[in-house]
Amino acid sequence: MSGGPRHTVPVDVHLIAVRDGEAGPEVLLSRRAGDVYAAGLWHAPSGHLEDETVVAGVVRETWEETGLVVNPADVRAAVTVHHRPPGGRARIGLFFEVRRWRGTARIREPEKCDAMGWFPLDALPEPMVAYCRAGLDAYRAGAPVALHFQTPADPIAHDPRCDRLHLVPARGPAEQGPEPAVRVFTERSVGRIAAWRDASWARENSRVWHVRGAAGGEWFVKVHQNPRFHRREVAALRGWVPGLGGAGPRLVACDPDLLTVVVTVVHGRSLHGAVLAGAEEHATFGAIGALAARIHANPLPRIGAEAAPTGPYDRRDRFLDTARPLLAPGDEECVRSAVAVAQRLPPLERAVTHGDLQLRNLLLSDDGAVHVIDFERSEPQPRVRDFVRLLGCFDGRPDLAEAFFDGYGRRLSADEVTHLVASTALDAVSGIAFGTRDGDPELVERGRRTLARLRAGTIWPLPGHPQGGIPR
Repeated sequence: MSGGPRHTVPVDVHLIAVRDGEAGPEVLLSRRAGDVYAAGLWHAPSGHLEDETVVAGVVRETWEETGLVVNPADVRAAVTVHHRPPGGRARIGLFFEVRRWRGTARIREPEKCDAMGWFPLDALPEPMVAYCRAGLDAYRAGAPVALHFQTPADPIAHDPRCDRLHLVPARGPAEQGPEPAVRVFTERSVGRIAAWRDASWARENSRVWHVRGAAGGEWFVKVHQNPRFHRREVAALRGWVPGLGGAGPRLVACDPDLLTVVVTVVHGRSLHGAVLAGAEEHATFGAIGALAARIHANPLPRIGAEAAPTGPYDRRDRFLDTARPLLAPGDEECVRSAVAVAQRLPPLERAVTHGDLQLRNLLLSDDGAVHVIDFERSEPQPRVRDFVRLLGCFDGRPDLAEAFFDGYGRRLSADEVTHLVASTALDAVSGIAFGTRDGDPELVERGRRTLARLRAGTIWPLPGHPQGGIPR
């Protein structure tokens, strides 16, 4: 324990009087005037603590400056700000929220104040004292404590270019977010973040956060597993996703060194695990088919030879080698047969594809529109690639397959079905291998169900192509 002099600081009390306005919450502010500190700047009613409790101090200052009578029982702690002004010593500011009072706010100290009014919390007036603005920003962010240490060269008035506010999070289960570099990049892109909520899938290497801005707004922040996924997602978000007309997110910022993207939020409930029935179910799968058609209608990007995508069967042996200990008897032979049949056919034309079109990447909005997310596997491939992970939805449900392809606008040719069956077989093998490695039991189970349908010859749900293109 230090034997030096004790550290003492002045204590200020600040009123955050909040009322409901037409456009949302409003806060009472006054404009300083005369021979006072920060004349001409807006500030909350406040003052130095005297020989009294902090609650008594804010009640007194409120009456002296505004004429509002506040019951001490209605005073609520809002935020504590450790502040240092540009040319002075540090101090402690205690901000208190009050939502009930008696009387009407008016100027009671005209020698110190020349204006008073109510302002929306999300549209505060300028110029404003930076200290007060920091306290209100921290209050809106829900932080219990904030630091606001200005430098000697900083202005007294709030200036976004000299923002010194640092929020201290509360103890408890609140999300802490990603590493500091990603947090800094995100805040440089969209402003101060008030809350980070982990929105990752329950599998290894999934790193996604739903963030809320201190001044409003919400976004998703995603850190990719590798540079290839990052390049694919950024290319899709810059290239074909804007053409979906709001059916996908908008890219706000990206950093190839951090492998990070910031995107807008697409609202809707995930179709993964959603319970749909009757007309809603058929309409939804029709909308998914129509969305797939819109994706595939986009013009192909220019791709250099070094960036050309792999063929649909190039990784057959690698997938089988990795998954072989996990496969049931007869699985490998069935997969090899399906691929061999497809390889004897002409290759399919490439198109823009999502690459991972499945229910957990699809959202259903309240108006019945279907939106799509997650583009890290997007690249030019045969169109049937985007049907691979949807086929399981049609198991025993040819009516849903009919609805989907009605929305898509056409049925598949016999050659397309054969290639689809082969691609689905390889995807199942890959899912079993990588799902086991990454701790994703759902992926493993989906792969096993797919191979069981492959052995039974029932992968393709519609009539016209017996045994899904696999000869007996």
